[in-house]
Amino acid sequence: MAGFRYEEVAGSIAGQVEAGVYGPGDRLPGVRKLARQFGVSVSTVVAAQHLLEDRGVIEARPRSGYYVRLRPQRPPQAPERTRPEGQPTQVTGQALVLRVVQAANEPDTVQLGAAVPHAEFLPTHGLQRAFSGVPRRYPGRATDYLFPPGPVELRQQIARRMADAGCRLSPEEIVVTNGAQEALVLSLRAVAEPGDVVAIESPTFYGLLQAIEGQGMRALEIPTDPDEGISPEALALALEQWPVAAAMLMPNFGNPLGHRASEGRKREVVALLEERGVPLIEDDVYGDLAFEAPRPWAAKAYEDRGGVLYCGSFSKTLSPGLRVGWAAPGRFRDRLEYLKYAASAATPAFPGFAAADFLARGGYDRYLRRVRGEYARAVARVRRAVARYFPEGTRQTDPEGGFVLWVELPAEVDSLALYQAALAEGISIAPGPMFSPTQRFRNFLRLNCAQPWNGNFERALRRIGELARERSG
Repeated sequence: MAGFRYEEVAGSIAGQVEAGVYGPGDRLPGVRKLARQFGVSVSTVVAAQHLLEDRGVIEARPRSGYYVRLRPQRPPQAPERTRPEGQPTQVTGQALVLRVVQAANEPDTVQLGAAVPHAEFLPTHGLQRAFSGVPRRYPGRATDYLFPPGPVELRQQIARRMADAGCRLSPEEIVVTNGAQEALVLSLRAVAEPGDVVAIESPTFYGLLQAIEGQGMRALEIPTDPDEGISPEALALALEQWPVAAAMLMPNFGNPLGHRASEGRKREVVALLEERGVPLIEDDVYGDLAFEAPRPWAAKAYEDRGGVLYCGSFSKTLSPGLRVGWAAPGRFRDRLEYLKYAASAATPAFPGFAAADFLARGGYDRYLRRVRGEYARAVARVRRAVARYFPEGTRQTDPEGGFVLWVELPAEVDSLALYQAALAEGISIAPGPMFSPTQRFRNFLRLNCAQPWNGNFERALRRIGELARERSG
């Protein structure tokens, strides 16, 4: 009888996890407290814990107890691998992007659209202290032009952080930029010309599409798996069929899929592109936000010929308004440095020095240890709400990092119409066509999970689900 009892206890605890009583990363009560709660013996609780550990719901931490795994369950249904038509195309329909991101500045709008983390997820007080100390720690330099490649203090800190991504770089190999978007545009300009073909994941971050569109280039969508990212086989076929000048990819927690390419797949893609002489522009802005350690390596870690132009920033970690980004452009460094000077001359001094100080004092590592669990819990809460409120047949991704969720609605639901209806009620979402150069993914949407969980936020998710059900027939 005791054997059946421990299964009941395990089921009850798993139900509490599913209901959100215990979120990802939360510590479970001790065995004696659980024994009292369920009216069973300590040995029964221990057996239940072992069963939950075997099922991947909880994990033991030495001398600390049992914790809910950051990714306790995998959803039964996720979107399938994309199958774009496979022809280069002009980027269209990106005017909508500006309207979606502008909603992030509307105080009365529930922000589920732009991938902008709420201030509660950011180290605001630590950054304020870093900013206030800039004039004292950098006398006379805080008001100077910071010409390319940028302040050496910041480049030193970035180089140290890049080691965690598997990249051994010197400060001289890094160029500081005004956010990752500038790094992406400069990288594209450094390796390609107007009219060239650029291979991308499908779907992909609209910032990459805007960079391609802004340079008069054409995008080539490559089939992409929601877990592993771009298909190396499909990419190889595209390279044989088309004169691809560059590839722009997000291997680590790509936006909007949240996928994480395995280390083997990164190595395979980099080797393929190097063999064909095609540069890879890598957007790794979410790389530091893995839900579980260790941080995944960047694709750049696997290069042999300097053909990977790595782009990063602190916009998704320290502050979107900081606008501190960088490029590690490999053999294209001199070209990119000149393009940076020609485009914007210099980078703002105060944000660069403040970021350097924050990193040097260890604040960034302490912050990451905290925020990774917070983002995991935030994504898990939104996933549960989507499963509860959205129409039957809805699929969703299961990210391992970052804070965005890609949702596939029933085929008859038009996410552009859903976006308009939700915005009329003060709710912003990102409709799927924004993430495709040909406005594919009409029945998809992306949700920003990096918002405080409260009644207003949950009501917004429930209302989106209601609006979607009204349109699902």
